[in-house]
Amino acid sequence: MEGKNSKWRLLRRSDHNYFIPYVIIVTALVAAWLLFFSHASVLNWIRTSIEVKNQEKEMARLGREIEEMDAEIQDLSSNRDSIEAYARETYRFAAPGDDVYIVE
Repeated sequence: MEGKNSKWRLLRRSDHNYFIPYVIIVTALVAAWLLFFSHASVLNWIRTSIEVKNQEKEMARLGREIEEMDAEIQDLSSNRDSIEAYARETYRFAAPGDDVYIVE
């Protein structure tokens, strides 16, 4: 009976209290590794989400810019006066007989 009793005594929780700090330390080390040092860490996840948001803002800005350019192309391709005005302003073209004054 004594052998059986000693077996149960080894399994009692109070006898294993010395083991709990080691479990806590190892768990903390594994958690720190997963949170900060692994390739799928929380820091990498945060950096990636910030970069995705920045890229989405950039895509929205470029989309607006494309829409503005499409509107300008549509205007230039449909209206002769707008083509002349664009050529005069951008490339300093002039019609024969025009006096051109460049003010900078």
